[in-house]
Amino acid sequence: ESEVSVPSDKIISWKVQTGSDTVSAEYEPATSEQRAVFVCAHGAGGNIRDRGTLAASRAMRDAGFGVVRFNFPYKEKGSGRPDPMPRLKECIAAVVQHTLSELAPDTVVTGGRSMGGRAASMLAADGFVTDGLLLLAYPLHPAGQPEKLRDAHLPEIRIPVLCINGTRDALCEKSLMEKALTTVRTDWTMHWVEGADHSFHVLKSSGRTDAQVMVEISQASSSWLSRILAR
Repeated sequence: ESEVSVPSDKIISWKVQTGSDTVSAEYEPATSEQRAVFVCAHGAGGNIRDRGTLAASRAMRDAGFGVVRFNFPYKEKGSGRPDPMPRLKECIAAVVQHTLSELAPDTVVTGGRSMGGRAASMLAADGFVTDGLLLLAYPLHPAGQPEKLRDAHLPEIRIPVLCINGTRDALCEKSLMEKALTTVRTDWTMHWVEGADHSFHVLKSSGRTDAQVMVEISQASSSWLSRILAR
């Protein structure tokens, strides 16, 4: 995906060391009262400033999250081939540690779009503790391959989860996700966006716009954050 230019008046840019690599990260505060920080990983074809990541970032900032976006090492190097899962997880952990040292937030949530969210969920399943996990368009299986489920680690997650998927997502068949969720043991909130695909795009015939979908996602995230903070 192409990068979108971002007004830079409120953005703080970082360079984060992860293993032998250095990646770019950007922090933007919430648009209103900031209640937490969300470390948001991009999808396989995305980057720190792709359209989907920025749309998600804006929705989360409206929900009360300051948002940290970052590149995975492969994307920092201009490659289209994602790093192996251990490198992805290592990078998320490094960005979280950097965020804690720079901002010292009371509440930190990890997650992200598609592959980035999956990597954050696998890191959480390994026992990496943050205050919550926010998954946007979780890729339960490859498109057209519903038999290849990516759910084996989900029962190991111990932190609260908000997972938001569209009912037309080709990478997350609703009935398969609902079956997978019968095995989870944590506080998992599943939010289905009616008619949305893997990019949270809705058809004109739905009577809704993509912008309205992002408002729904923002409101669901804000409600979930309120519940986490009340625990």
